[in-house]
Amino acid sequence: MQFNTMLKTIPALLIGATLSSAALAADIKLGVAEALTGPAAKYGVAIKNGFTLASEEINAKGGVNGDKLALVIEDEQGKKEEAINVFKKLIFQDKVLAVFGPTLSNSAFAADPIANAAKVVVFGTSNTADGITAMGPFTFRNSVMEADVLPVTVKAAVKHFGIKKVAVIYGNDDAFTKSGYDVFKATLEQQKIPVTTTEAYAKGDVDFKAQLTKIKAGNPDAIVCSCLAEEAANIILQTRALGMKQPFIGGNGLNSPKLFEIAKDAGDNTLMGSPWSAENQTPANKAFIAAYKAKFGADPDQFAAQAYDAMYIVADALKNVKLSGNLAKDRDALRAALPAVKIDGATGKFAFRAAPAVAGKQVGFDADQEAIVNIAKGGKFVLLK
Repeated sequence: MQFNTMLKTIPALLIGATLSSAALAADIKLGVAEALTGPAAKYGVAIKNGFTLASEEINAKGGVNGDKLALVIEDEQGKKEEAINVFKKLIFQDKVLAVFGPTLSNSAFAADPIANAAKVVVFGTSNTADGITAMGPFTFRNSVMEADVLPVTVKAAVKHFGIKKVAVIYGNDDAFTKSGYDVFKATLEQQKIPVTTTEAYAKGDVDFKAQLTKIKAGNPDAIVCSCLAEEAANIILQTRALGMKQPFIGGNGLNSPKLFEIAKDAGDNTLMGSPWSAENQTPANKAFIAAYKAKFGADPDQFAAQAYDAMYIVADALKNVKLSGNLAKDRDALRAALPAVKIDGATGKFAFRAAPAVAGKQVGFDADQEAIVNIAKGGKFVLLK
């Protein structure tokens, strides 16, 4: 009798195991490839936090069509080679439905072609360089391009400070800062603002005295800085040490608490364009900020907000996808569903717009979103009024 009972029990155990596996298989695996260590971690950790918060909120409300979101998080260290390795792992080994990241545009140019070749959606939340979405039809981003943000920022700065001439400093070996410089250069020409001098530096530089001495000699009304936050903060401090009081104009690379951790009040009067502001009082943004503070014990930044919204954008697209279990088919179905998504999130009203075709072929999708101009006051960015 005992033996027969055991035989009857075994199929029941196997059925239970099968059901358990089926439940696990119903998880929607999404890859997160961000710089969690290294210099770019000041952006990557906030991005990871934004994804984590949004996915937990979505899962707490029942997930997407009853399926839970499961994040597979990897550290790409802000390095091109590591981003390539992480993308390969997430796509081919972990078999994720889509990949978020990487953090820097430099890394995106290296890793995004892998996702496009594998026909997997790659969704950038912090890649603003020109040409990102030209890499293929599986590339999406909700990070607003510098080409959309910087002309608005420069125009606001000219009006606010009465600017007649500027100097420019930029990082010449990073895709984000070089692309930002190209946009600034074109914008200054279009708005007929003379440039007294243009200076460049390399990633990792900490001494900018030679460049800033040349800038000081030209006596500009403001300094345009296409830089990441840490270099920008050091540049600001070193201009003040040289007795220079000019305001700075920058892109969203400056939109990090790191700027004020280093520069403190020396960063006051820096103007920066961004799709997000902590002062935006919409219900969605207020709810996001409160939830982020409660979970992480810190204030969110633009990069956390964009990641948070990106997770909701993908979840919204997935509501219209009937997952079949055929990974290739499901990956393509998500790509087809994403362009139609419109949300009102932490960063405001968002929609996609098709990137210009390349060689007559449709490529990826950019953010269609308005820029907000902020000014630094008392060690934080506030809305320019």
